[in-house]
Amino acid sequence: MSAQPEQPGAVQPSKAGSLGPGPQVVAGLEAARRARAWLSRAVEPGHALMYRYVESVGPKEAMRALRGARAPAELQALVGARHDDDRVAADLAAATSIGARLLAPGDPEWPVDSLHAMTVATAMGVEAIAAPLALWVRGNGDLANLTRRAVAVVGARASTSYGAEQAAQLGFDLAERGWTVVSGGAFGIDAAAHRGALSAGVPTIAVLAGGIDRSYPAAHAALFERIAQDGLLISEWPPGCAPYRHRFLIRNRLIAALSAGCVVVEASARSGARHTAGRAQELGRPVMAFPGPVSSAMSVGTHTLLRDTEARLVTGVEHVIEEIGQLGVDLAPLVRGPDTARDALTAVQARTLEALPNRRPVLPEHIARAAGLSVLEVLSALPALETRGFVESIDGAWRLVRLGRPQGL
Repeated sequence: MSAQPEQPGAVQPSKAGSLGPGPQVVAGLEAARRARAWLSRAVEPGHALMYRYVESVGPKEAMRALRGARAPAELQALVGARHDDDRVAADLAAATSIGARLLAPGDPEWPVDSLHAMTVATAMGVEAIAAPLALWVRGNGDLANLTRRAVAVVGARASTSYGAEQAAQLGFDLAERGWTVVSGGAFGIDAAAHRGALSAGVPTIAVLAGGIDRSYPAAHAALFERIAQDGLLISEWPPGCAPYRHRFLIRNRLIAALSAGCVVVEASARSGARHTAGRAQELGRPVMAFPGPVSSAMSVGTHTLLRDTEARLVTGVEHVIEEIGQLGVDLAPLVRGPDTARDALTAVQARTLEALPNRRPVLPEHIARAAGLSVLEVLSALPALETRGFVESIDGAWRLVRLGRPQGL
C-alpha cells in the first residue's frame, strides 16, 4: 500500500510502534515545509543557482536571507519585488480547501529516483534544469509510485485528427501495459494522451504551468477532475498562480524528468513539445517521435527530430517500450507482411520455381541449367511444387500453373 499523502503544512506520521519525532523536530520540519512554500511563490523554478543555494544553507535560512534582502545579489535578483510577499498561510489553506498537498524532499511520496537526473545535470553545469524545491500536488495518486514506470507523451496543441488518434491509442496501450502517461494537460496531443490512459482505467499525471486550483485551459476542467480522481495534477507554483507563457517552458523540464522517456506525437516547427524533447535529451532520457504526412505542418517538428537523429522513430507502443523497457527483454516484434505460400519453400524449391517459364513446358535439365542446380535437386523439388499448386507436368516437361487455371489442366 502506498504511503498516505502528506497534508499541506503537516508532518508525516511516524511508523506504528516508534516514538516518532519530538516536538522540536516536528516544529523544524513544519518550518522547513513552510519555507519551501514561500520559496515556491517567491522564485521561478528551474534555476540551478537558487537550487544550489537552498541545498547549501537550507530552505529556512534561504527564505530568511531572501526576505531580508541579505542573499547574494545574483540570488536576490531572482526574487525581485517578491521578497516581502508572504502568502504561505493563504497558499496552504487554499491547497487544503481543494484536497491538495505540498510535497518536499524527504517526503515518502517525493519522486527521488525520477528527479535524480536533474540533480546530476545541475552538478554537471546544466543551468536551467534544476530539480524542484517543492511540488504542489492534487489527486489521489502517489507520485513516487506513479513515476516508477512513466512515459511523457507530448505534442501540438493544434493537433490533426491523425495525431490525436495516435496519441489516444498510445496513451491507452501504455496504460494497459502498466505505464503512467505524463503530459501537460493542454489541448491537442496532451489531452488525447491523458484521455487514452483514463479510458484504460489507469491513473495519469498532468504537469501544470500554473496553480493546481486553476483549470487551464478552462475547457479541461472536467478532464482535470477525472485525472485527480486516481492520478495527479502537479505544479511548482502555489494555488492561484497564473499560467504565464514562460512557465510552460519551465514546467517542460519536469514533464521530461518524471518520465523514463519522451514521445513526441506531433509537433510544428516551433512547438513546445520539441522543447520538452530537448530537456529530455539533457536528462539522458530517450526521445521518440511519430512520423506524419510529409505535407503536414504539424509533423515538421517530429520530422526534424528524426532527420537530425535527435529522436527514434516509433509507430506504436511496442517500439516505445523497447526504448524505455528492460534491455533485451522488452523487444518489439519484427514487422513483416502476411505469410505467403512461397515463404514455406526451401531455397532449392524457390530457385527451381523462379527458373520455370510461364507458358511453354521445359524439361528438368533445362530448369537445372537456368537455376544453377543439379538435375537431381530439380527432380526432388518439382513434385513438392506441384503439390502446392505452383507447377504442372505435361508429358515429362514442367511449367508454371497460370493464375486461375485449375490444377492438372
